[in-house]
Amino acid sequence: MVEKEQTVISEEEAAQYDRQIRLWGLEAQNRLRKSKVLLVGMRGLGAEVAKNLILAGVQELILLDHQLVSEEDSRAQFLIPTGSLGINRAEASEKRAQNLNPNVKVKVDTENIEDKPEDFFKQFDAVCLTCCSRDLLVKVNQICHQNSIKFFAGDVFGYHGYMFADLGEHEFVEEKLKVAKSNKEVEDGPEAKKAKIDATESTMIKKKIDFCRLKDALEIDWSSEKAKAALKKTPADFFLLQVIMKFRTDKGRDPQPSTFQEDCDLLLQIRNDLLDSMNVNPDRLGEDFASYCFSEMAPVCAVVGGVLGQEVVKALSQRDAPHNNFFFFDGLKSNGVVDCLGGK
Repeated sequence: MVEKEQTVISEEEAAQYDRQIRLWGLEAQNRLRKSKVLLVGMRGLGAEVAKNLILAGVQELILLDHQLVSEEDSRAQFLIPTGSLGINRAEASEKRAQNLNPNVKVKVDTENIEDKPEDFFKQFDAVCLTCCSRDLLVKVNQICHQNSIKFFAGDVFGYHGYMFADLGEHEFVEEKLKVAKSNKEVEDGPEAKKAKIDATESTMIKKKIDFCRLKDALEIDWSSEKAKAALKKTPADFFLLQVIMKFRTDKGRDPQPSTFQEDCDLLLQIRNDLLDSMNVNPDRLGEDFASYCFSEMAPVCAVVGGVLGQEVVKALSQRDAPHNNFFFFDGLKSNGVVDCLGGK
């Protein structure tokens, strides 16, 4: 965490965050209240993450986006009022975002994230990137990793979405219910083998997890025996993510409904070439994927944004075990999967 002066929660905040304080404790809430977060990309997913962080009660949230509001944004971006076409997306989102919680400082940055120097990121406790290219994600993650800044990334593509977290060497506490001692009078039988849980008492357990960088998670050597053994359990959406990232790099945009057939053909071609270069059978990602990864869908944004916001809150409050390191959501199956890829 970035060092700051001690912040005392006011009576107004204590009342507003009463449910959260009861859930994860005053100390965790106070950590949140001292946190400064950068959120890049104010499309549908960015709006969901912003909402969740503001309601959770971070100290300051910077909304950064240099793009202008388009008709596409009306699909899932609920922070932007109607009639905002042509206005900067972050500026258009500011008023509604701030109204969610007056105790949080919501600020706007309309510069391009690619133009920001390394020192810019050092002021934040957590950085969350959406709508960014693969190269930019890897670059910013490297900066955050080296400076012990919590890093998150996420995106939604049609029915599919993902989040990634690199918390470096992360320490947290987890609440565990106490296990009652076995009854010595019972020497045999089922009762002697049951571990009795005392629901009235709990203890806080300190733990630590090491995260890997996004670059390492994306550049797995699938020809190794260890990787081959894990391939069957690896979500197909991991390879979908790689295909979308390559499409975004090559075209400078995401797949668009206005060029549906052209983009479908290109997605399939990228799938064949990319997975073949990774020593992975292209059939690992079924051909029908190309039809279901256009635009942002509001329900998918809500699910992925809920998980992503939750993980930022857990990381900043240092309360409860974080997802290490990917979360993939398949809206066609209504199925979410947490998987650790690229770690030791």
